Amino acid sequence: MAREETTFKGKSKEELLSMPLDQALKLLNSRSRRAVKRTSKQNYRFKDLMKHVAQIRKAGQKKPIRTQVRDAVIMPDWLGMQFAVHNGKDYKLVDITVEKIGYRLGDFAHTTGRVLHSGPGVGATRSSKFIPLK
Repeated sequence: MAREETTFKGKSKEELLSMPLDQALKLLNSRSRRAVKRTSKQNYRFKDLMKHVAQIRKAGQKKPIRTQVRDAVIMPDWLGMQFAVHNGKDYKLVDITVEKIGYRLGDFAHTTGRVLHSGPGVGATRSSKFIPLK
């Protein structure tokens, strides 16, 4: 059984990588298009990230791009790249695939973790006062 190639709105990975920015924006939903247009004009952090991504892509480096720009929309020309997105404490690796186009970087670097508590300690409840330690 042949594996089906993943596409984004009918475009293959190769087509998405070679697509200019104005055509790529037409594939995104209106909320993402609006965010990209506004942040590319006003937000210097997003502009710097776009320049840095272009430099890394041109150099052909495979190292992750460290960023704190969690609200950056994932663009089609970022396919195959790796980002280290800050979650408030440390950096979480995000691999860019076709399924993630149009989402934000912060959607894949969760800021809260699951808390796993152990059992209660001695003295935590009224009945445990009378249990000998050993």
